[in-house]
Amino acid sequence: MSLRHLSSVICLLLLTGNGNVMSQPDPGIRDVFVNGRDGYPQYRIPALLQTKQGTLLAFCEGRASINDHAANDIVLKSSTDGGSTWGPLQVVAEDGENCLNNPEVLQVEPTGRIIMVYQIYPKGLHESEVGPGTDNDRTCKAWLIYSDNDGRTWSKPSDITAGVKRPTFATSIASGPGNGIQLKYGPHKGRILMPFNQGPVNRWKNYAAYSDDLGKTWAYGEVAFEQDAGYGNEVQMVELSDGTVMLNTRIQGGTKMRKIGFSKDGGLNWTGLVNEPNLPDPVCMATIIRLGSSPLKPAPLLFCNPASEKDRTNGALRISYDDGKSWSSYQQVYPGSFAYSHLTDMGNSTAGLLFERDEYSKICFVKIRVTH
Repeated sequence: MSLRHLSSVICLLLLTGNGNVMSQPDPGIRDVFVNGRDGYPQYRIPALLQTKQGTLLAFCEGRASINDHAANDIVLKSSTDGGSTWGPLQVVAEDGENCLNNPEVLQVEPTGRIIMVYQIYPKGLHESEVGPGTDNDRTCKAWLIYSDNDGRTWSKPSDITAGVKRPTFATSIASGPGNGIQLKYGPHKGRILMPFNQGPVNRWKNYAAYSDDLGKTWAYGEVAFEQDAGYGNEVQMVELSDGTVMLNTRIQGGTKMRKIGFSKDGGLNWTGLVNEPNLPDPVCMATIIRLGSSPLKPAPLLFCNPASEKDRTNGALRISYDDGKSWSSYQQVYPGSFAYSHLTDMGNSTAGLLFERDEYSKICFVKIRVTH
């Protein structure tokens, strides 16, 4: 199997668990969640975080079936050896037969607290069946849990719906899935942004929920409008070198490519969402992070999705050294069935990737080194 080179000055090297460079992707891939193991028939929707202590936390939805609303719990496995081995499954959030969705994670500076936001759907209600409001029996709600001990134990959940959801018009809401960000530059330095979308279905809008007190209280900014055809829903955000926030979203309708928008005021307002022709997409969640540990300026952006306009196959990475103005050709990670994925910065020009593969039968981890 041949891999496309990104350019003459950089390459992405997929590493085995012990750090050796590999010539093929497969030997370095570690199974983390496998359908039918550890108590759940199905696992979906990965989210990955390397903590300040170096622990890798891999989250996903543990489901009773492939359906999005199948009495899901939020589950976790941890690795303390860079992803070579993974510990036992831990249930970090559950609510009986109600359904938990869309894990989105962030470690807060300077406290080190790890926060996770997710949604609860009442039993039997799909995304298209919940209604507006923040507290009724047909409400899709947002909850937050946190850990102050590197993910070993978690707080009781707190209801943050009123702070992150518009009380009228918005029906469903979805955090990410993936990660939030904490701004490092400009007048809003320290602000936490959690990317969100809101329904109704087929009229989705993207926006940021934000906190200026390290996650204690929450508010929401304006929705981004569509300048090009289609609606953005599953969304991630990344801070650029000048403090601008870039929104990168999956598109429903319109063309088979990502949509992007920009905020100059810390996620309160957005430019119109436009097509990004350098990032083709088959209608799938994608992941984008800034490799802040790199000595390059501006720090590189790393993006991963199924590099296809037809189906969820050919998982691939792209890199940008100019704040997303241009992107490299792709480096293949996994050639077959590849769906949702999530990156985390592991330091030393290395990233970790957690991804769904093989028709959603497992969620796996691989380590990536960016060299130049």
